[in-house]
Amino acid sequence: MIEQRPGERIDDLQRSRLQIIQNPSGFCFGMDAVLLSGFVTVKPGEFVVDLCSGSGIIPLLLSAKTKAKRIIGIELQKEMADMATRSVELNHLSPRVEIRCADLRDRGAAGESGMIDVVTCNPPYMAVGGAIRNPDDAKAIARHEIYCTLEDTVRETGRLLKNGGRCAYVYRPNRLIELISALRRFQMEPKRMKLVHPFLNREANMVLLEAVKGGRAALRVEAPLVVFQRPGVYSDEIRDIYGY
Repeated sequence: MIEQRPGERIDDLQRSRLQIIQNPSGFCFGMDAVLLSGFVTVKPGEFVVDLCSGSGIIPLLLSAKTKAKRIIGIELQKEMADMATRSVELNHLSPRVEIRCADLRDRGAAGESGMIDVVTCNPPYMAVGGAIRNPDDAKAIARHEIYCTLEDTVRETGRLLKNGGRCAYVYRPNRLIELISALRRFQMEPKRMKLVHPFLNREANMVLLEAVKGGRAALRVEAPLVVFQRPGVYSDEIRDIYGY
């Protein structure tokens, strides 16, 4: 019997009977993580590492959506990592899926250099110096560059990936140039990009980007993704392709 602690709830992910433990007073997963799990390319038998794993939503979804051999989630916050670990146990996914409570800046936290096929990351998107409500709050840590910066996540991504390995990020369009510049600094070439719009007539509020370590310069911009047909009603692509 998996322990459910005060304030926590168990949510149905509506995919492969997966469930996830979350605490609404902390940080619950959002659309960005779901879209990243649908965007990333993972081939059968590959080894995946998810950085800034939070509640473990991406490792959980990738366990159902892909035939990855092994998936490791790295999460700094002890409470979040513990909750994610219990979600893995709840879904009987161990040892295929593992959550590690570690600082991604510590070498060796996620594995040996150059050994990973795929890295996913939904990093904090608020730059250093932005207004922070509480530096110890789970939501603030997830959204603001308090304990790791974009540079930190990209550097660790480049260290982990084998040559020809792929990484996929979900980020904010206003920092897209920073993301591309950082990836190229660490020898990862952007190859595929998709902009995400909340509604058809609204500007993009997310960007999905896949890069290849050691790849040649050639970026393919895919058709944009529109999340809602109208308020409260998801688009066909969200329902059919992403299964959300």
